[in-house]
Amino acid sequence: MPANPFDLTGKVAVVTGGNTGIGQGIALALAAAGASIASVARRPSDDTVGQCLAKGVRAISVQADLGSIEPVGRIVEEATEALGPIDILVNNAGIIRRADAVDFTEADWDAVMDVNLKSVFFLSQAVARRWIAEGRSGKIINTASMLSFQGGIRVPSYTSSKSGIAGLTKLMANEWAKHGINTNAIAPGYFATDNTQALQDDPVRSKEILGRIPAGRWGQPADIGGAAVFLASSASDYVQGITLPVDGGWLAR
Repeated sequence: MPANPFDLTGKVAVVTGGNTGIGQGIALALAAAGASIASVARRPSDDTVGQCLAKGVRAISVQADLGSIEPVGRIVEEATEALGPIDILVNNAGIIRRADAVDFTEADWDAVMDVNLKSVFFLSQAVARRWIAEGRSGKIINTASMLSFQGGIRVPSYTSSKSGIAGLTKLMANEWAKHGINTNAIAPGYFATDNTQALQDDPVRSKEILGRIPAGRWGQPADIGGAAVFLASSASDYVQGITLPVDGGWLAR
């Protein structure tokens, strides 16, 4: 093991949904540890790229809509061509739709499952195929959720997708660990991001949520970085198939 097992100098990381929120927090933490960053998002990742460059690492923006698997091959090619072989894949891009289960539409079901679960598998597959063919090791980090453990309310497709992420993470670890590929997930608690804006704006729900969090506050994107660096680094070489909560103690309450 190197002198600093958390050092990512010379590594290349692809982070989906890296332009804002938790994805940006992860990208900046990996960059601070020395990794070059390809931030993948529907909109340009100019802010993330600028902050990464300021840390002295290389960074690019890759525009892609992961509502379908059409851009998967292009994402891998653009990142590799610009930065070199990929070492770390962070599957963070995600969307949410809210409605009572009795009213939930097929369109809202499909949209969430396509981004949150289907694209995660096929992007991971594309990267893993390359690693296996080249005999290279790598790290895959999926973004799970508190709803990987709990049912939640009014988010049936989101709960299903994030429960699926926990299972898929184990499956990929089971199949790919023998190739030197580590697959794990991070389950953020209640973070102050666009996806939770409706909850933050609801005084009743916000009070209920804060009342259960032992840390007494919403998570901030920077709070997720340490877990991501750990799972991306050689410090986690014998860690496989876990879903690591970063939740301020939510699940402990």
